Amino acid sequence: MATRMFENKEHASYYQKYRFSPPQEIQDMIFSYLQEKLSKPYELAVDVGCGTGQSTVMLASLFKKVLGTDISEAQIEEANKTHKLPNTTFRALPAEEVPVDDASVDLITACAAVHWFDIAKFLKEVDRILKPRGCLAFYTYLPHLEVHYKDRSEQMCKVISEVSDHLNKYQHQKVNIVESGYKGVFEDIPYPDKLRKENVKAKITMPLSHLLGLVQSFSMFQKYREHEPEKAKEYIKTTEQRFLEIMGVSSSETEVDVWFTFVVVLASKPK
Repeated sequence: MATRMFENKEHASYYQKYRFSPPQEIQDMIFSYLQEKLSKPYELAVDVGCGTGQSTVMLASLFKKVLGTDISEAQIEEANKTHKLPNTTFRALPAEEVPVDDASVDLITACAAVHWFDIAKFLKEVDRILKPRGCLAFYTYLPHLEVHYKDRSEQMCKVISEVSDHLNKYQHQKVNIVESGYKGVFEDIPYPDKLRKENVKAKITMPLSHLLGLVQSFSMFQKYREHEPEKAKEYIKTTEQRFLEIMGVSSSETEVDVWFTFVVVLASKPK
């Protein structure tokens, strides 16, 4: 059974504001793999577990039609409010039921999402909808971030590591699939033409306020806030103050470099 973790409107609002588009390194990896396997023109891409659409809109320039789906109506509402592209549609649907024809999809993607699905059922649906030589791209970043600022990187990384440790008890067991680097997901894909790339590093520069917003968009923080709302609110304030003191600045709009470690799973359906 799929796991529903991102349902309420407040969470969807955090998700829309603070989640980021896939880094260029990841986009290049996906699109170069697709171009090796399948010739243009590309007709249809589907982004499942699309959240508020950050991972969907990157597909719009390459495909005639793009469909983004998510089981959360609140997430899809945010996606439709934020992204107005003539060839892109967002619909509230489970990942395991994609309303397209058999063998009609050139590329199916899932960003930081596959671990929430009923994976066996989802992979059957992927096999149904992919064209021969069509591709899948499942990718996620690991929950261990690095934060760098001038010569204070060691102290900054220590704080974000402690945040991760603090939230660990609220982590859903399905996040273990992420921690494993999607090894099980990779093994379950029934295609011989597949690869898994680990330790793909990407740097995203963002204001400190956005880093704190990103943390608050995580499922484990949402669970923390659900159980202890006042403590969760205070914890973010305290963490912000710790960062500002280390940085020697007063504004949380000061930018920091956040390093993410991604794992990318790519595969192509046989002819």
